[in-house]
Amino acid sequence: MNSPEILIYRAGGKECHASFFKAGSNDAPTVLVGHTWKGKSDFEIEKASALSKLGYHAIAIDLFGEAKLGSSVEENQTLIEPFISDRFYFRKTLQETANFAESLNTFNGKLFMIGFCFGGLATIELARSGYKFVAGASFHGLLNGSSVKTERLNSSLLILHGYKDPMVTPEVVTSFQNEMDTYADDWKFISYGDAYHAFTNPLANDTALGTIYNENAAKDAWSQMQIFFNSRIS
Repeated sequence: MNSPEILIYRAGGKECHASFFKAGSNDAPTVLVGHTWKGKSDFEIEKASALSKLGYHAIAIDLFGEAKLGSSVEENQTLIEPFISDRFYFRKTLQETANFAESLNTFNGKLFMIGFCFGGLATIELARSGYKFVAGASFHGLLNGSSVKTERLNSSLLILHGYKDPMVTPEVVTSFQNEMDTYADDWKFISYGDAYHAFTNPLANDTALGTIYNENAAKDAWSQMQIFFNSRIS
C-alpha cells in the first residue's frame, strides 16, 4: 500500500487529519471513507487505498479530530457520544467534511461516501441531512433513528447489514426501512444471514460483543458496493 497524503481541514470546530489517495486519473469521482467508533485507523486507510485502485480519489476522513483513536470500548463510546446525542452537530461536521472534499482541485463534481459501523451511520446521517451526493454505502452501520428531521434524500443509499448484528435489532431495521421508504427514492438493503457486527473487519473476533469477521459476507459486500456505485456514476 502506498503512503497516503495527509490533508488537514476543519470540521465540527476541530482540526481534522484525513488520509488521501489519488486515483490513477485526475478526472475521477471522490469517495469519503467513514471510520468506526474507534477512529480513523489502518482499516479505513486500507479501504481508501483499495478504492483508489478502483479509480476513485479516496479520503479516509477524521470525524473526531486530530486523528484520535480509542483504545477500549469505553473510550470508543466516549468518542462517538457527542455525535450520537447531537445530530445537528453530527450533520454539521459531515457537511463541512464533504464541503472540504469538494473544494479540492481533484474534485470532478461526483461525491460518494462509504462507512463502517459508526461510519456507516455517518454515511446515512449525511444522506438524511439532504446533502447532495451521488451515493453512499453503509457497511454494518448503526441504523438507529435520528433526533433531527430526515430530509428528502438527494443521494442513493446501499445498506449492507449483518442479520445477526446484536447492535441493530429487527425493530430498528424495520423502522429504518420505513424511514427510507418515506424519504428515499433509490435505496437498497442487503442482509447477510450469518453475519454479525463488524463482519468486514478481519480483526473482529469478539463473540461477547457480537463483532465477528465473515470473509464471504465481506467480499460480497465490497462487490455489491462497486456494482451499486458503478451503476450510478454517470
